[in-house]
This record gives sequence, C-alpha cells and structure tokens, in this order.
Amino acid sequence: MDRRTYNTLETAWCPGCGNFGILKSLKSALESLNLDPHDVLILGGIGQAAKTPQYFQTNSFCGLHGRAVPPAAAAKIVNPKLTVIINTGDGDSYGEGGNHFIHNIRRNVDISHFVHDNQLYALTKGQASPTTMVGMVTDVQVQGSTNIPFNPLLMALSAGAGFVARGFSGHPEHLVELMKRAINYKGYALVDILQNCVTFNKLNTFAWYNSRVYELDDSHDTSNLEKAMALSEELDERIPIGVLYEKQLPTYHENNPSLKDGQVLAGRRNDLSVIDGFMRESLESIPKSREP
Repeated sequence: MDRRTYNTLETAWCPGCGNFGILKSLKSALESLNLDPHDVLILGGIGQAAKTPQYFQTNSFCGLHGRAVPPAAAAKIVNPKLTVIINTGDGDSYGEGGNHFIHNIRRNVDISHFVHDNQLYALTKGQASPTTMVGMVTDVQVQGSTNIPFNPLLMALSAGAGFVARGFSGHPEHLVELMKRAINYKGYALVDILQNCVTFNKLNTFAWYNSRVYELDDSHDTSNLEKAMALSEELDERIPIGVLYEKQLPTYHENNPSLKDGQVLAGRRNDLSVIDGFMRESLESIPKSREP
C-alpha cells in the first residue's frame, strides 16, 4: 500500500516557533501510519497551537476556547472509524478546557490529545498559563508568576489515564514515534509536548529545554504508575521525555452497550415517526395554563 501524503498550508506562526516542529512531526507520523487523510480528523480550540487543524488538508474542526475535547469525543463516538487527534495549547487544554480534559480521562474515548505546551498564552500576547513556572515575568505578571504550576501529566496519571507521555518539539524523530504510539493506543492518549515560544517566553527557550530533556530508554517500565508519577514531576534540571505510563483500559465504546458491537451512529437512518411521537408525548405532558 502506498503511503498517504498530507499537504500542509502556510502558517501564521513566528519564525523559530516550536509549533513548526510539532506540525512536521504530526505530518510524518500520519504518513508513516499510512492513514488516509479522509479518515483523520484534527481538532483545536483557540490559540496559536489550535491553528494546527487549519494548516492540514484533512478533516478539521476549530471550536471555542477550551472546547476541543467535546467535539473530538463526539466525533469519535459517532464514527469510531475516524482517527481523531486534538492539537491545541496548554492554556486551551488545561485552563479553559481543564474540566473537559479531566472528564474525558474518565470516559476514555479513543482520541489522541497533543498539547503544544509553551508555558504561556501566545495568541493573547504572552500572559501566564496554567503551566507557567513560578517567577516567570510576563507583560501581565510584571513581578513574576506566583501561582503553583499545573502538572498535567501528574493530573492525568492521578485521574486514571491509560496513556501519558511527554515530548519535545526539538526532538522530532522521537516525537514522531510518540505520536504514532499515542494514535495506535486504544483509548485516551495524552502527549504533553514541550515547545519554545520565541516571542514571549524568554525563559523556557529552545536551548533551555534542549539542555535538560533526556529520552527514556527501554529500562523504564511503563506499567509502573508510581515511577511514572515521579518522572512527571521532573521539570527542573532534568526533564524526561517519552511514554511515562501505558496501560490498556476499557474504552468508552467497550463500556457502552449500544456501541460495543461496532455499531456506527454516523449515517444511521432515524425513524422520524418515532421522534415525532416522543415530541408529541412530551408536549401533551406539559400542564395547560389556567385561565385567569
């Protein structure tokens, strides 16, 4: 079978942005997996990273700020044949979209969530995001951020996620393999991807990340939850990248009696007379207003 080709379009990102490495890695991962663009859906919310779906010639959807997960989950539930991938930022995923992030872990809908984590809000001029380090100065946090940084990997592990990984945009070959593994995983897969922002983040630069990240090797036991949690908290002088934890869990479809037999809701014809009957019954049950 011939490899499928994914065409990308001109972007609005700043030269040197880590998003370019993530975009290229995603393209390579999808082509390596030989997935037909017609069978892939890429989604985002709002933000620079969330523009990723606009730069791929495939099925795409850009929703409201923080609302990438609900349409992604809905699309997969309705049409399990789709490969559904979210590409959006740390603010969009962990700030505005925090509740959706947490509760899709509980549902375990089979989607891949690639978070472009530059530790700030880049589209709205660089204010602190949930993952911003303590003390980082921005145009809004002029005396430095004082909030405790949110640890998305530790949260995901604590909430029961079956696939949790960290990548770096500056290690493209490694990131491609992470993405492929996440896409092939049956269930919700989170990959938090560290990336630099050349315009607004002068602390967590490419050189800063590149001098700290190290790739986990085969000696790491990905079934060890306690070890995975410990690795998720390494975010200082040494930062591990790779699959921290992987465990196969029942997916949303497997847990749902109406979906577990491979039934596809997309394209299913509805009996309009049944729907009409339900609506008529509901209307008739409403108490009639009394005359004054």
